[in-house]
Amino acid sequence: MSSVLIVIVLVCYFGVLVGISYFTSKGANSESFFSGNKQSPWYLVAFGMIGTSLSGVTFISVPGAVGAGGWHYYQLVIGFFIGYFVVSYVLLPLYYKYNLTSIYRYLEYRLGFSAYKWGAGYFIISRTLGATVRLYLVINVLQIFVFDELNLPFWFTTCLIMAMIVMYTLKGGVKTIVWTDTLQTIFMLLALVVCIYSIKDVLGWNWSSMWSHLEHKNMTSLWGTDPLKKDYFLKHILGGAFITITMTGLDQEMMQKNISVKSLKDAQKNILSFSFVLLLVNALFLFLGGILYLYAQRNGWEYKPDDMFPSIVRDHLPQGIFIIFIIGLISALFPSVDGAITALTSSFCIDILGFQRRTDLNEQQQTRLRKKIHLTFAVIFTLLVFFFKWKDDKSIIDLIFVIAGYTYGPLLGLFSFGILTKKALRNFMVPIVCILSPVICFILDLYSEKLFGGYKFGNEMLIFNGLITFTLLYTFSKTKLIEDEITIA
Repeated sequence: MSSVLIVIVLVCYFGVLVGISYFTSKGANSESFFSGNKQSPWYLVAFGMIGTSLSGVTFISVPGAVGAGGWHYYQLVIGFFIGYFVVSYVLLPLYYKYNLTSIYRYLEYRLGFSAYKWGAGYFIISRTLGATVRLYLVINVLQIFVFDELNLPFWFTTCLIMAMIVMYTLKGGVKTIVWTDTLQTIFMLLALVVCIYSIKDVLGWNWSSMWSHLEHKNMTSLWGTDPLKKDYFLKHILGGAFITITMTGLDQEMMQKNISVKSLKDAQKNILSFSFVLLLVNALFLFLGGILYLYAQRNGWEYKPDDMFPSIVRDHLPQGIFIIFIIGLISALFPSVDGAITALTSSFCIDILGFQRRTDLNEQQQTRLRKKIHLTFAVIFTLLVFFFKWKDDKSIIDLIFVIAGYTYGPLLGLFSFGILTKKALRNFMVPIVCILSPVICFILDLYSEKLFGGYKFGNEMLIFNGLITFTLLYTFSKTKLIEDEITIA
């Protein structure tokens, strides 16, 4: 396979994204960058969210995990599905009620300025780390399977991809990525379906035969039944539900697109339709992982989980399939990074710098400052990718959920306290609680097997983190909500 040909295809693909950016960002201002002027078509947002939610991690790591865990990952997906209903009917009505551009303004309206700043701060930390882990995974695959053959170093590949993403997101923001994410989701799903059919052809089996072979190899097992293990079904389902509530419903990147839709009803249609599609798409990725393992085992090949999919497609399938795979991989990468860098820029501008409350910055000054912040986050992303390349010693998909467990827990506790109680917070206690809760969770995780008879924390750590945060906030709260302490700007 000619790496030069692949690079030409990628340049053409990127040219299409830049063209979309050019047309969608005409007349763009800060409002269109942050919220798309509340005019995004709900069906485009729903379809584009598939690519944003799945990302390169799903594209590479989920198929690779089937050999060891069967379909146990689908327990999480079922939890995701449940969580989307909470997002749709509990959180979205709040965001539309207050007409929010940054969802963390709700914390200010309900709990005060300190809770608002800490909520936004935890989002910035969590999304920066999570997005760069995803970015690293895909860049590493591209480096190994494309750019190494061109003798281009890893640092150059990373800088090139970040420059591409910045070029088409810098001006248009949400107004642009609603459209680019839709296009990229199409290419990602196309690559998924084409790869499944290609593996089916080389195996020479029909659909029922493939499923029978998967069952025989125990690659369709769904339920984890040992309560002490991380993949116990209740841990996965509950953890998955709360991962969705936090990593979608309490995440500015995901909600920024949803609240760019004109009405609450349309935003809810977006979330619910997207949640059903996600069930099907994740099942296809797991099915693909299973037949990839069947193909590898039949031929005596052994791969690391994250290397299996790209290695088989490159080395053992027609060249055209590998090109489609690379396009699908890039299409899985860009939505998860372009949305993250746009949301982080928005959150920093609105929540940290206070764009919506400041009168000393005109539109032109805001635009210049926003672009500087956008570029700064691009540099931070690049440096963190270099750091993960240096470490490179942990399963990527596990690392993402570990990060979420520690950083989204305080967000879950803050929002839960605001929604479920009528109490007010003592502002000086908010930073103490938001730091103490993850520390307690880390200690519990470190000694859980000794303290709890062999019990290992899994994705339920997020729930415990949120519960500890909620309990501490409640313990040190005021007995009555004092309305004049809430500043609504």
